Amino acid sequence: MKRLLSGMRPTGSLHLGHLVGALENWIKLQEKFNCYYMIADWHALMSEYENPKSLEKNSIEMLADWISCGIDPDKSTIFVQSHVKEHLELDIILSCITPLALLERNPTYKEQLREMKGRNLMTYGFLGYPVLQAADILIYRASVVPVGIDQAAHLELTRELVRKFNNLYGNTFPEPETMLTKASKLLGFDNKKMSKSLNNFIALSDKPEVVKKKVMKMITDPKKIHLDDKGHPDVCNVRSYYNIFNASESEEITRLCREGERGCIKCKERLSEIILEKTEPIRKKRTALLGDKERLLGILKDGNAKARQAALETMKEVRKKIGVFHDL
Repeated sequence: MKRLLSGMRPTGSLHLGHLVGALENWIKLQEKFNCYYMIADWHALMSEYENPKSLEKNSIEMLADWISCGIDPDKSTIFVQSHVKEHLELDIILSCITPLALLERNPTYKEQLREMKGRNLMTYGFLGYPVLQAADILIYRASVVPVGIDQAAHLELTRELVRKFNNLYGNTFPEPETMLTKASKLLGFDNKKMSKSLNNFIALSDKPEVVKKKVMKMITDPKKIHLDDKGHPDVCNVRSYYNIFNASESEEITRLCREGERGCIKCKERLSEIILEKTEPIRKKRTALLGDKERLLGILKDGNAKARQAALETMKEVRKKIGVFHDL
């Protein structure tokens, strides 16, 4: 099977957006590809370097979330980026052939600078984020990378570096295919982009009372003030959640809303039930896993060893081709 790589930064609690935007897709991909799923702690450090104390805790909790949602360590290689040292070795090699202008005009870099206000991200490391991302992919010679449309520019940079490296040193890396994921877009309960910095999300680990409280805060149709007012579900965030988490009820909910036969409170109460039906099994499994930290560490130890073996094979060839010692 083709080799596939993807990962997440351990910067806080995983939420419904991660579930429908990435994890549900990852679970399906396990059946079709040789999947490498990475806890990207070096990438997290690039934005969290001023307060990195939670990285290890977040990494363990994220692993528990992944497995609780259906990522199977018997089918996929799950590993920690910083425990495979070859990532940084290939990163510095790729940095030598990366034009500075290519990084400075990266649209994702500019967007993240705008989004993460209040942090000093004008750093060498943060600017070089896409180069390390390229190293993450190429160290495993991954031929497929699932990304959202906002990450497509990073992957194109990876493809450019592959062409440049292969031209300079001989055919070494495959150009990774861009697998654009059809992610279901979820807004936060305040109708803004779901974001950890805005704390406007429902976490997979949230307890029932917290889920209900957050759902009741959700902004609905601003023109539907009274129960019998005819609604406009197309602009209602609650209805968009129905579409994703219970499409079978969405059509009837939409009809009742348009005809003024259903109030927003009742919609929210039912949505709370739907979300809890989805997350309760995940939360229970997560709690059990976090109670057995040795098992989680064992999964990472095995995954790190497997990932490192693949990375070493790549770097042995890379070192030979660029002319540095490779057999000492």
